[in-house]
Amino acid sequence: MMQDCLVEDGVRAKPRRLLTQLNIGLARVSTVIAVVGLLCIVGIVFYEVVGRYVFNRTPTWAESLALVLVLYVTLLGAAVAVRDAGHIGMDSILVLLPLHVQHWFEILIHLLVAGFGVAMACNGWILGMSVANFLIPNLGLPEILRYIPLALSGALIVLFSVEHTLALLRHEEVEPTWN
Repeated sequence: MMQDCLVEDGVRAKPRRLLTQLNIGLARVSTVIAVVGLLCIVGIVFYEVVGRYVFNRTPTWAESLALVLVLYVTLLGAAVAVRDAGHIGMDSILVLLPLHVQHWFEILIHLLVAGFGVAMACNGWILGMSVANFLIPNLGLPEILRYIPLALSGALIVLFSVEHTLALLRHEEVEPTWN
């Protein structure tokens, strides 16, 4: 199912594919969650510092919650970076290859990244389930909360890598998350 063609600046845009629509939505939600998480980390750390140095009462839960939020911020941010090609790449060898070989190497790279995403998702799920019955000290929340972002980020990386691979096979560019 494709969305109707959009008209921007008098030029008809190509309709978005379903996977692109899904991935743009997921990347935007992930980015918003990461930004909100980062703002929460700043607020929690500020609260912890004020509690420690102004009131001489350190909140015991603050550091543990900030560390859990760091996992969500970094892993969701890393997944979005895979979609928008914001991660570090080693193009030195790739640019030395002939163009037709570069194309297939790029596809291979995205397939390898997808494989890494599968490993992240599967192992994050296995690790999370192995500690699901335990609680995070000072928070009283299930320990699995620390592993959800690993599994979720892995699944997002797989989706985003598949989108890149399909775009390369069609000789197209992946539409950026924020246009």
